[in-house]
Amino acid sequence: MPLSSTIEDQPLQIAGHSFNSRLLTGTGKYPDPATMQASLEASGCAMVTVAVRRVQTGAAGHKGLMEAIDWSRLWMLPNTAGCTTAEEAVRTARLGRELARMAGQENNTFVKLEVIPDPRYLLPDPIGTLVAAKQLVKEGFSVLPYINADPLLARRLEEVGCVTVMPLGSPIGSGQGLRNRDNIRLMIEGAGVPVVVDAGIGVPSDAAEAMELGADAVLINTAIARADAPVAMARAMALATRAGRLAHLSGRIPQQPTAVASSPQSDRVGH
Repeated sequence: MPLSSTIEDQPLQIAGHSFNSRLLTGTGKYPDPATMQASLEASGCAMVTVAVRRVQTGAAGHKGLMEAIDWSRLWMLPNTAGCTTAEEAVRTARLGRELARMAGQENNTFVKLEVIPDPRYLLPDPIGTLVAAKQLVKEGFSVLPYINADPLLARRLEEVGCVTVMPLGSPIGSGQGLRNRDNIRLMIEGAGVPVVVDAGIGVPSDAAEAMELGADAVLINTAIARADAPVAMARAMALATRAGRLAHLSGRIPQQPTAVASSPQSDRVGH
């Protein structure tokens, strides 16, 4: 069998679409459009999430965003950020579908579903998310729900037809890393759809850790956009995502309670 330094990997598959990058990024919180554009390029991402309500209202940092991105190269993931109820999220998702069509993506039915009534910790509402997901799936959406790292909720969302589950590593924008790694591991073990770790990633080692656990992708916004050098951080996150994925496919050694010698103990000089 020939030796190789590379392992063949398959593109990320979501709802029949193929993506060559397992790093998803966002468009918010950048200091200016030029930095956002350069960061998206450096990240190598193939999918970028857009807050529909903020684009619609021309909120700070979102004016001119649609024109600043080459939508022939990047797949739009409209999100329902700012929605506090299932009903709001469903209405916003419909607007997001139209936004994607305006960008020339006629067959784009993707929506990142966020239902977040909690203003302090920005934790998603599991019941509202499930209710909205059921309705959006009925309407033909490809639903990517943002949820707590709850394996049972993930299973229910998969059963109603969601195309991914997107557990938070820790609260949005907190940079705390993977505080929910055990539950995320359980979700990965039981999922029949891609698991995308979303929220809380602060540094490249967090992204690598998520991918080493077996996550199919990571979504990172704040850690890139708010870094001192966003473009460089975008590149670092891309490399970490790829490294973590390669490590997962390579298969880590078992952890042992004691040391295991690297060299054979037999046939030593003097024996």
